[in-house]
Amino acid sequence: MKIKEYRTQFIQELTPIYDAGEAESFFYLILEEKNQLKRIDLALHPDLVFSEGEIVIWNSILEQLKKEIPIQYLLGKTSFYGLDFEVNENVLIPRPETEELVEWIIESQKSKVKSQNIRILDIGTGSGCIAISLAKNLSNAQVFAIDVSKNALATSQKNAENNSVNVTFIHQNILETEDLQQQFDIIVSNPPYVRNLEKDEIKKNVLDNEPHLALFVADDDALIFYKKIAELAQQHLSENGQLFFEINQYLGKEMIDLLEKMNFKIIELRKDIYGNDRMLSCHCEERSNRI
Repeated sequence: MKIKEYRTQFIQELTPIYDAGEAESFFYLILEEKNQLKRIDLALHPDLVFSEGEIVIWNSILEQLKKEIPIQYLLGKTSFYGLDFEVNENVLIPRPETEELVEWIIESQKSKVKSQNIRILDIGTGSGCIAISLAKNLSNAQVFAIDVSKNALATSQKNAENNSVNVTFIHQNILETEDLQQQFDIIVSNPPYVRNLEKDEIKKNVLDNEPHLALFVADDDALIFYKKIAELAQQHLSENGQLFFEINQYLGKEMIDLLEKMNFKIIELRKDIYGNDRMLSCHCEERSNRI
């Protein structure tokens, strides 16, 4: 069967679930990954064909896409901040909004002395996308990353190796942590923050496939991770250290109130590319003033 003919069939079968543009993008992502062919190759060689074996593989992927299994899981990889990351059912698929958080952290370091080493801690690292991107782009950074899931850490460790960076990964439940053992110049976290009451807003492909451990918190204690991490930051952020969070878009005011009550300073809330309150940064009090 000609690849161009299969392409038409592929898009037609997916358009009841996805829009045509998204279905087409899926086709070319798979074509490059499974057949090492790009869009231009198909344009220049319109008579290229799939073998029977290749059609079996493509049909299997097509059926899984119809079940709304994320294409990143089907391909086993995704791109984040210009780097390739392996992803699977043990980790969340990195989002564009989180790239904005990484960019903010990197920008915050541009005016500082590059020869001065900094320590960064990423809490709830998942695929390792934040920690690894920071390690790749901040040559003076010593990066540590925590996660409660051993399976997630196995994935993040592999991603660090694939991207040729050194990150110290730690298996730890942050909610049960009383001491981080050392000081950090930057603490960053994109913890679980979706309330159960917001499940109706979550797309089926996310709800049915991505790890709920990394997504959801109880409705009556939605800031549990932020409060715990902020408490640890009070003791383990260095002088002039900075705390960064990705947050629930509906809880920006509540986050600011929480951090103000804990005496954090220079609190800044930023919107993401979609206009939602999504990122927050703050500083601790001077060490002499801390509890």
